[in-house]
Amino acid sequence: MRKDVRILLVGEPKVGKTSLIMSLVSEEFPDEVPLRAEEITIPADVTPERVPTHIVDYSEAEQTDEQLYQEISKANVICIVYSVNNKKSIEKVTSHWIPLINDRTDKDSRVPLILVGNKSDLVEHSSMETILPIMNQYTEIETCVECSAKNLKNISELFYYAQKAVLHPTGPLYCPEQKEMKPPCIKSLTRIFKVSDLDNDGILNDNELNFFQRTCFNTPLAPQALEDVKNVVRKNMTDGVRDNGLTLKGFLFLHTLFIQRGRHETTWTVLRRFGYDDDLELTQDYLFPPLKIPSDCTTELNHNAYLFLQSVFDKHDKDRDCALSPDELKDLFKVFPYMPWGPDVNNTVCTNDQGWITYQGYLSQWTLTTYLDVQRCLEYLGYLGYSIICEQESQAAAITVTRDKKIDLQKKQTQRNVFRCNVFGARGSGKSSFLQAFLGRNLTRQKTIREDHKSYYAISTTYVYGQEKYLLLHEVFPDTELLSESDLCCDVVCLVYDSSNPSSFEYCAKIFKQYFMDSKTPCMIIATKSDLPEVKQLYSMSPVDFCKKHKIPPPQSFTCNTADAPSKDIYIKLTTVAMYPHARLRCMCTCNRCTFCICQNLLNSELLQSVKAKLYTAVLSRLVPILNELGSSLLADKEANPFYQVHAASHVDESVCVEFSVLSFSLSLSDRHVTQADLKSSTFWLRASVGATVFAVLGFAMYRALLRQR
Repeated sequence: MRKDVRILLVGEPKVGKTSLIMSLVSEEFPDEVPLRAEEITIPADVTPERVPTHIVDYSEAEQTDEQLYQEISKANVICIVYSVNNKKSIEKVTSHWIPLINDRTDKDSRVPLILVGNKSDLVEHSSMETILPIMNQYTEIETCVECSAKNLKNISELFYYAQKAVLHPTGPLYCPEQKEMKPPCIKSLTRIFKVSDLDNDGILNDNELNFFQRTCFNTPLAPQALEDVKNVVRKNMTDGVRDNGLTLKGFLFLHTLFIQRGRHETTWTVLRRFGYDDDLELTQDYLFPPLKIPSDCTTELNHNAYLFLQSVFDKHDKDRDCALSPDELKDLFKVFPYMPWGPDVNNTVCTNDQGWITYQGYLSQWTLTTYLDVQRCLEYLGYLGYSIICEQESQAAAITVTRDKKIDLQKKQTQRNVFRCNVFGARGSGKSSFLQAFLGRNLTRQKTIREDHKSYYAISTTYVYGQEKYLLLHEVFPDTELLSESDLCCDVVCLVYDSSNPSSFEYCAKIFKQYFMDSKTPCMIIATKSDLPEVKQLYSMSPVDFCKKHKIPPPQSFTCNTADAPSKDIYIKLTTVAMYPHARLRCMCTCNRCTFCICQNLLNSELLQSVKAKLYTAVLSRLVPILNELGSSLLADKEANPFYQVHAASHVDESVCVEFSVLSFSLSLSDRHVTQADLKSSTFWLRASVGATVFAVLGFAMYRALLRQR
């Protein structure tokens, strides 16, 4: 909506231009009329459309032609005033004023014109018979109003129509010659219909019509009013109503009817609610709402956004096979001005055996777009009508901006759900195959991928300790001399070498030493093509020794030359390392899913080690005052004294036997000293808490002992 409206009044001398302005302002006919009225500004709260309005007068006696041309260029609407009792002033409308205005404005953006017949109080007949042919000849003429400045007839209506011609112009919507809506208007209303058709059945049922009505006009339709609307459509066209719902043809007919009856503000209200400007293009403010993203932060879709995208998927998955066929995908993107996904998307996300994007792949692609180009994601959500359907202020409500990665490292925990892994390796090392294997494609399926449909990204979900996370793999070109900042910015680095090529590992070692040796980004080395015989690498040290020297996990063997889908174990490992870069996780089977791996990682984590040390310290500090109460009888025999066993336990690492001694000691204390008085004392409850703490530590120690025996 415009911020203000500028109305210019032109016409021959003595037709009453100045009188019209002064009669509007003072609400009475002026006794003395100056040659030209000063510019008048009407506040927004006074005008019907709630927009500030500037009214500008023109006087041939006081202004030059150059000043007139400047005013024409600044005006939003021009009122050409003529006198209904002066034929010469009417003739000047077509012979002078309209050609003059058209010469001073662009053909593609003509200023709307209002023909104003003043002094209607002086004649008994109407000038409409003379004016109608002129209106039909010039499409830029919005309407014609007959008025009288003397008796205030239609004065307010005149300026209301002028304001309406700017805010709700007919030109972009309707072609008077053909008596039908223009193609851009039909295209815009068709998108609005498809967005509002929540179940994608081709009709707007009563619930959808009421939601549409509330969205655009903030009030629902009464049942009878709803039925009256459908009856009007039924009377005028046969296929406008189907199954008691409004079809697209019926929807377009209603808006044609609104425009023909002079109620085009109704259509404009709908268009503007769905983001369109005066040229029937979606506005930049609608498509790209402001979103502040600090450095070292990433962007993700939130829960409500995923629910919305799920509903969009469900309404277009007509055969309910949890995949979008090419026709279903095309139908989904009909609300877009272009096809946003190319054939490379099918090699970026998971697809079914037919090559159709699955539900998981569909959400993965949206996640990828949000992570890599959040502005593009906002644009796409705008086309789908996210802010309207979800009743949000803008698409920015669908985005979560994660906190700074430095804070995650400091707190040793993260709330992010998308992790980026940049894949480095020499040519022929198997990087592309590694990406495609993540999508469940073995070597046989990968050979069917066309070169021009190849993707350098792959994204899918993995499960880390029961949590679903997205892992984004990005293949980095090995040809560049210096890596860019985007190539280095990631959560985990994957260095890939061909175990059957003796010269392959050297590139990985070079990249690691040059860029990641002193970096806090965790690295993992992958030995691909493990189905082929392994050869010695022509490097100063073996990959295993290289990893030991630089304190990174040993090389992980991998192959995609399998009968079924390749294993995802290595990808879970990568996601885990990306989530917990501070922890030195050692997993023997690399699956991170079995009980052994989960317990082993938990027991070896730095967090648990620090908690365990603090527990030992706390137990010792609690036991010292209790031992002092036992007396000299327990202190006589030092070798049998449980205190020294406990003291030894702080130096003997993770001894189950010692922890059993601690437990027996705490239990013996409870057996000897639980009396009625003890139950009321704080010492008893202190002992009970110590026993509970020891039980917890004992549980972990026993489980670890069992795992070691495995």
